[in-house]
Amino acid sequence: MQKKAVILFSGGLDSTTCLAIAKDQGYLPYTLSCSYGQKHSFELETARKAAEYYNVKQHKVVSVTLDSLGGSALTDNAIDVPDFSESENIPDTYVPARNTVFLSIALGFAETIGATDIFLGINAVDYSGYPDCRPQFLQAFEDLANLATKKGVEGAKFKIHAPLLELNKADIIKMGMALGVDYSKTASCYRLDSQGRACGTCDSCHYRKLGFKEAGLADPTLYS
Repeated sequence: MQKKAVILFSGGLDSTTCLAIAKDQGYLPYTLSCSYGQKHSFELETARKAAEYYNVKQHKVVSVTLDSLGGSALTDNAIDVPDFSESENIPDTYVPARNTVFLSIALGFAETIGATDIFLGINAVDYSGYPDCRPQFLQAFEDLANLATKKGVEGAKFKIHAPLLELNKADIIKMGMALGVDYSKTASCYRLDSQGRACGTCDSCHYRKLGFKEAGLADPTLYS
């Protein structure tokens, strides 16, 4: 019987590559998306379609009202999503505690279905400097997972997998292509329009475009 794994899944470039890696490693994938009050919900539809396309065992969507807290350009209508900047400051697209909340929900889902492996597509190379995309954060959460759960107390060992953590976007794309990922079916932009077209200028678009360029591959993204 295949070993189960939960994959945090936005339908974006990184999480879809993560799904492909988990499947290639022999895991039976259960994908989890979070409706957290993001300004556009197109990514949730992209994730649903991608989960269906990749024939996952189960795709679950959980609602978390992080927009009620505000403080991020991705959830707060009073803050505009900025264009990419070379600034070393943490950008306004940082969502307070997002990865902590998402991983906590994934942990609960994993324990419910009898899984001990959780995959997420965070990256500490080509990324926007978010503090919850660092190796220290992952290790701390893995320690928490094994302390705070019934399965952990009973001797099971939870593992947080971040296979893209030390890769740049070009290497991520090359790996995904080798695993058969169709990146035309993914969406990464922070400002997708109603037709699912990417803005081309936000942080996420910048790194995505750079990745395809450095990989020497055509970018299949539909830009506005």
